[in-house]
Amino acid sequence: MTSAEQFSEFAPFQRLTPTQREAVAQLARPVDFTAGSRLFEEGQDAVGCWLIQVGQVALSTEVPGRGQVVVQTLGPGEVLGWSWLVPPHQWQFTATAPGPVSAMELDTARLLALAEHEPAMGYPLALGFCEILLTRLQSARARLLDLYANPRER
Repeated sequence: MTSAEQFSEFAPFQRLTPTQREAVAQLARPVDFTAGSRLFEEGQDAVGCWLIQVGQVALSTEVPGRGQVVVQTLGPGEVLGWSWLVPPHQWQFTATAPGPVSAMELDTARLLALAEHEPAMGYPLALGFCEILLTRLQSARARLLDLYANPRER
């Protein structure tokens, strides 16, 4: 399977044509992270996007009095990193690999330039990333509802 075919497995790239996916694949490189690796930290400048192929990545945030709290775990077939796409281009969470991770890393500066130069590719790409944002928002909402539910209703 070519890397362009692999991209069709990830939501943001499913609306792209095979030719567009091939252009995106040219911006990717394989990367591996060892257990305990910190991919990025909350508040840092957001650069990069990873398509997780093997392993899991924990997204956490600093909670006063509790330290880092994991709010979501991403696994194979999921996309890590969308903050590079929208201002202020800062990571909203800290990403850590609890175990070994293999992924494809995208050069997001070049991807953004390509999307801006080719609106026919940029629009479906933006829609794909919006799907990720919506899914993550729904997940956060479900966690909040569970957190604040009446204990007798659980």
